[in-house]
Amino acid sequence: MHAPARRVQGLGTTIFAEMTALAVETGSVNLGQGFPDTDGPVEMVAAAAEALQGGQNQYPPGPGILPLREAVAEHQQRCYGLVWDPADEVLITTGATEAVAAALLAFVEPGDEVVALEPFYDSYAACVQLAGGRLVPVTLRAPDFRLDVDALRTAVTEKTKLLLVNSPHNPTGTVLTRAELEAVAALAVERDLLVVTDEVYEHLVYDDAEHVPLATLPGMRERTVSISSAGKTFSFTGWKIGWVTAAPELVAAVRSAKQFLTYVSGAPFQPAVATGLRLGSAPLEQVRLDLQRKRDLLCDGLEALGLQTFRPQGTYFATTDIAGLALGDGVEFCRTLPRKLGVVAIPSSVFYAEPERGRTLVRWAFCKRDEVLEEALRRLAPLAP
Repeated sequence: MHAPARRVQGLGTTIFAEMTALAVETGSVNLGQGFPDTDGPVEMVAAAAEALQGGQNQYPPGPGILPLREAVAEHQQRCYGLVWDPADEVLITTGATEAVAAALLAFVEPGDEVVALEPFYDSYAACVQLAGGRLVPVTLRAPDFRLDVDALRTAVTEKTKLLLVNSPHNPTGTVLTRAELEAVAALAVERDLLVVTDEVYEHLVYDDAEHVPLATLPGMRERTVSISSAGKTFSFTGWKIGWVTAAPELVAAVRSAKQFLTYVSGAPFQPAVATGLRLGSAPLEQVRLDLQRKRDLLCDGLEALGLQTFRPQGTYFATTDIAGLALGDGVEFCRTLPRKLGVVAIPSSVFYAEPERGRTLVRWAFCKRDEVLEEALRRLAPLAP
């Protein structure tokens, strides 16, 4: 009798909530949801404690505290040569998820098309739906998950409002090359498109991969809404401190939507994140190297079990193809694995507009302590042929 609005129909519960609950219920090793099981820099924890005890517990300013906006601007200039004015070109958000939601609500009209790289983080489809838009996927296909530039160009129509680009890419771990990003930029300039970039894994790139912010390319600064966060960078995912950098009129539009979502949040964590951003490159490099080693630990172990494993260039995640196991599709596999072997993973099909395209792919998180990864591999040993 009280049907929900069409904008929320079909959204349901996120796969992460379902699988995390299953991990708790079964006592499984949780390689599903992408959160580390260790904390980040102690300096940041100390700064948060000092802010809590020092009375920074009320509403912060709507755009975020100025020291954090300044620290974000300093980070962007130091790492990428991008110059942003902290007064009106930086906005602090409740994590990157809110930043993506606010950006889509700010710019997408009902009927507009949003082109995104598939598979995609599940909130993208939900936020496009909430904005009344239509998500148009451009699929990154195994085994290398590279961008098909011709497919991207074909996906753009007269109804396309913006491109939603995620690199380093969750869940595949692909890092778009400079050439791929230059093709995205050329198309955006040619078709006068806005681009929203999700760069939360910007510092988690491995081997010889390089993260190139789209806003650094010719013609892109004025049409790019860049998003990142402290959660993945510093291993404080629960703090939910993200940011947007963009031209003043774009930041103002995102802020107009953001203020009616959470208004503000994270008062004592904002100065702590400013502290983290000013620690320099050494902590970031240590996290990167540690995660690269963990990636190899997990991927080597999965390959030893006979699983086809796609070693990522970035992020927290590795993907395997379970087709050769004869244990059903990825959803069936992931729902039975906790009770059978005590390990949780995520079926990649939930990240596809057409689940069949990712039917036998499974995503595993490696942002865990070595002993946790080793225990997961021990439990998975019966999968070996």
